[in-house]
Order: sequence, then structure tokens, then C-alpha cells
Amino acid sequence: MTAYIIRRVLATIPVMAIVALFVFSLLYIAPGDPAAVIAGDQATPQDVERIRASLGLDRSFLVRFGAWLWDIVHGNLGTSIFTNLPVTTMIAQRIEPTLSLMILTLILAISIAVPMGVLAAWKQGTWIDRAVMGFAVLGFSIPVFVVGYLLAYIFALELDWLPVQGYTALKNGIGPWLQNLILPAVALGGVYIALIARITRATMLEVLSQDYIRTARAKGAGQRSILFLHALKNAAVPIVTVIGIGIALLIGGAVVTESVFAIPGLGRLTVDAILRRDYPVIQGVVLLFSFVYVLVNLAIDLLYTLFDPRIRY
Repeated sequence: MTAYIIRRVLATIPVMAIVALFVFSLLYIAPGDPAAVIAGDQATPQDVERIRASLGLDRSFLVRFGAWLWDIVHGNLGTSIFTNLPVTTMIAQRIEPTLSLMILTLILAISIAVPMGVLAAWKQGTWIDRAVMGFAVLGFSIPVFVVGYLLAYIFALELDWLPVQGYTALKNGIGPWLQNLILPAVALGGVYIALIARITRATMLEVLSQDYIRTARAKGAGQRSILFLHALKNAAVPIVTVIGIGIALLIGGAVVTESVFAIPGLGRLTVDAILRRDYPVIQGVVLLFSFVYVLVNLAIDLLYTLFDPRIRY
């Protein structure tokens, strides 16, 4: 087990190196001269050269990448071109709303989608199964921003039950914190719930047709025991896999959701940085999201061994 964990951890190092190279290359993949784009149409040649020097564009690519990587190892993600603040400071100021939104969405999605998928598999061919699958199709079909605006219109503007936008820090109380996040979490979690529910149903149907399930029924095991102790545990690996893959949906959807509900998180920071061509901030946020995604996939790989001890890559 220890050797397996060490191998998986070491395997993430080259992945993160490739991710870092790609993120650093964003500055040079963008069309045109980044310094001229940042400086604007009214800038003088001296302004452009000053920006080029601040971005390190007057040095070779490998030298710049090595210096940038060295700074990252020491916790320095650079300095914003427009605010002149360290990127780490800007991320620290915005990370709580994004983490809160993603964690709440994850909890809601798993707690709703897994029972839905299990119920649909148990009631295969009934109206319950068709209703769950219809919801799954609907969840995939409607964009996040449409769901967000619809929820805000109904529950915030018409019924006046919840705030339209903004964010309340957790230190100010769980109640206000939830009031501001429940609508964004539901809007963001729609497609995620649909994805997990579909995979759970498909995997459960396959497991429920196995011989050991029929043996458990023959021995008089209860339906709840069969579904959750025998079937769900053996169907957990594909479900956990899709939950890990779905983190990418949460990261991408958080950008849209935070814009719709005016949540001052990393999604809004990314959008603002893209509009202003603030490349150090873009690189820092994208690198952080990539690092989180790699860590989540590492955690998923390690969880496999808990559900299926036979897995040892």
C-alpha cells in the first residue's frame, strides 16, 4: 500500500511539470505581442519596452521559464500588472468564496445524485426511472447561466426568499453564508448531479445483475442491504471516477456562476484578469486550478484501493 501511494504521488510530478509549462506558455500562445496588447493603442514604444522588461520578454524562453518555475517553488506567483499586488495575495483574498461554492456544490451533488441513481436502477423501467433519466437529460441540456438566472428570478426577485447576489463570509455565520450560496450551488450542481446520477444508475444496473446479488437475495438479505452494502460498494469505483472527473465541470462552471451571482471569487478574478490581459494573474489562477485538479485525481486513485483492494497499479 505504501509503495503504491509513493508511486502515485511521484507520478504527479511530471504531470505538474507539463501543466506548468503549458500555463507559462499561455503568455506566448496569445496572438500578438503581449506587451503591446497590455500597453494599449496609446502607449509609446518606451511603455511597451517597459512592460516587456517587467514580463521578462526580453530574455530567452527557457531562462524565463526557469526563473518563473523557481519563483513558483518558493511560493511566488508573480505580481499583477494592473493592481501591482502579489498574485498570491489576490488569490488568498478570493479563494474562500470559490472553495465554499465548490464544496457546497459537491456535497449537494453527491448527496442527491447517488441516491437518485440507486433508486433509478432499483426501479428500472418504472416512472421513477424515467423521471430520473429525464432530469439527467434536462441537467445536461440547460446551460449553467440559464439555470442561475432562472433561480435568481424565482427565488430572489419573485419570492424574495434569498439574496440575488453577493457573498457572506463563513465567519459571519452559517445561516447568511448558506443564504448567499444555496442558489449558486444548485445552479452549478445541476449538470454535475445529472452526470453522477446517470453513471450511478448504469453501474448499479450492471452490478445488480451479478450472481452474488442473486445469492444475497436467495439468502434473504433485505433490499436496503443489497442496494447499499452489496451493490453500491462494488459500483463505487466508476462512481468515484466520475465524481473526480466532474471536478473539472465545477471549476469551469464556477467562473460562469460567480459572474451570474456576483460572487467575488477566483472565477470573477479570472474573468477580470482575462479582460485586462493581466497575464501573471491568469497564469497564477490557472496553475492553482490545475494543481487542485491533479490533487483531486490523485485522491481518487488512492480511494480506489479502499473500494477495491485488488487495484494496485
